[in-house]
Amino acid sequence: MNPSSYPIMPFNRLGQFAIARLRRMGRYALFLLQSFVRLFSWPLPVAKIIQQTYFIGMKSVSIICLTAVFTGMVLGLQGYYTLVKFGSEGVLGAAVALSLIREMGPVLTAIMLIGRAGSAMAAELGIMRISEQIDALETMDIDPLRFLVSPKLGAALISMPLLTAIFDVVGIIGGYLTGVLLLGINSGIYFARIQSSVQMTDVTGGFIKSLVFAVVIIMVCCFKGFNTHEGSEYGAKGVSVSTTSAVVIASVLVLVTDYILTSLLL
Repeated sequence: MNPSSYPIMPFNRLGQFAIARLRRMGRYALFLLQSFVRLFSWPLPVAKIIQQTYFIGMKSVSIICLTAVFTGMVLGLQGYYTLVKFGSEGVLGAAVALSLIREMGPVLTAIMLIGRAGSAMAAELGIMRISEQIDALETMDIDPLRFLVSPKLGAALISMPLLTAIFDVVGIIGGYLTGVLLLGINSGIYFARIQSSVQMTDVTGGFIKSLVFAVVIIMVCCFKGFNTHEGSEYGAKGVSVSTTSAVVIASVLVLVTDYILTSLLL
């Protein structure tokens, strides 16, 4: 190798890394776009969407409620001892409600959904890939994206806003348990502050975030599972690596996307 090329090598590696990441982002985008288009191809996969809605949405209600009630209780407890220093403990209801509706509701719902449903979807598709079930669908002229991924995308778009709404309501009740029943704030003031402070734009912003997070979860988890065979590991180890990678990447992307959406919606 020509010694004069040594100073260029770091920039060459940086360029290769950037191109590889851009290529991977393009594959994610195409995977999502193809799945979305196939979601509306006739005949509509209504039965599969309902089945996936039950799996993604209904089976997540218990863990969402459990997480929400303790999140609201913690917000009520921490918020009270912060606001009481300024003599403003009466606005605790507004603080809890706005924190949940604008921010914590969509984000924590997405994180819990990644851990419960996203990991399961990545593992399911990964096992189907290494056992050649996806190849068998292609051999039978069945579109694997339409058959396997599009119903999950439709179900997530339906389930995520509903789960976020449940999280918000249960979280507000959790704040009520701490602020009113435990710390003695007047219940009328608690709910009156919520009613006067929460605007429709706050609710709409939370739902917009939940829809975007649903797209992120399906895009990452299904893509990683669907392309398990492209990883450096094979067999059960490959499925394990793909599932772990899907959970980590989806969680990080949810937080990054949340910052971007918050800066745009404020």
